[in-house]
Amino acid sequence: MSTPVPVQRSTSTASVLRQFYALTKPRVVQLIVFCAFIGMVLAVPGVPGWVEVQRAVLACAGIWLVAGAAAAFNCLVEKGIDAKMKRTAWRPTARGQLSDRQALIFSAFLCAAGSALLWFTVNPLTMWLTFATFVGYAVIYTVILKPLTPQNIVIGGASGAMPPVLGWAAIRGDVGPEALILFLIIFLWTPPHFWALALYRVEDYRKAGLPMLPVTHGNEFTRLQVLLYTFILFAACLMPFIYGMSGWLYLAVAVGVSIGFTGYAFALWRNYSDQLARKTFRFSLIHLSVLFAALLVDHYIG
Repeated sequence: MSTPVPVQRSTSTASVLRQFYALTKPRVVQLIVFCAFIGMVLAVPGVPGWVEVQRAVLACAGIWLVAGAAAAFNCLVEKGIDAKMKRTAWRPTARGQLSDRQALIFSAFLCAAGSALLWFTVNPLTMWLTFATFVGYAVIYTVILKPLTPQNIVIGGASGAMPPVLGWAAIRGDVGPEALILFLIIFLWTPPHFWALALYRVEDYRKAGLPMLPVTHGNEFTRLQVLLYTFILFAACLMPFIYGMSGWLYLAVAVGVSIGFTGYAFALWRNYSDQLARKTFRFSLIHLSVLFAALLVDHYIG
């Protein structure tokens, strides 16, 4: 009878790379880069030339690197909280698959590489704005606001609303009113988006000790806030048309998706269920993606 061979548990290089990649929160970063790209496109009056295309590609790469660095730092700081929540317990830092040192070095490397790329190949303004966004999310929001106040999403949402401003600055070298309108849309979109998630994940946040609005003020109050924010957001989504930076195509899409988001929020306010909160959260992602895609299409055919 042969002696059983002990199983060797080794972590392959590919597995380690996947863990590092997971730290960057790829889906979130993809949306960030997409919104920044919209800002770049809208900053060019007509069809972009080769110089603008090159700068846009380099800017997207730099913004991706710094955004990934912020996400990795967030995973490091919140590893204890992430381990208590079903939604985040799989993250490599929460599971102990990557050490604090590895995560910190990885975050620092991405931030340095992205900042250098933006400084030398795009412009210093974009680098400083992107770095300020890193500090706003990774430090001010993650370390200070999130564990201290139920308004963390509202105040911290300023960092998440910066991508179109970064994209605009990358092409124009300044921050125009058009970029600020896009900033306002994302800033107002963020609270109802995250509070819809917090409603059906409230027990996770309570166990983690985070003062999210449903934990501190209850389900009913949070649902009302979601509804009120969708009303304000609806008005903000009309501003690109009112200001003249988009045409009728965008207006039609903006009205359609905003009615949809407001409709979900109204239904959630009237008759709550976890399933409806989950659908509202998912539709909020569709809302922002379709809205910005409409801006892109309208820019060229409007």
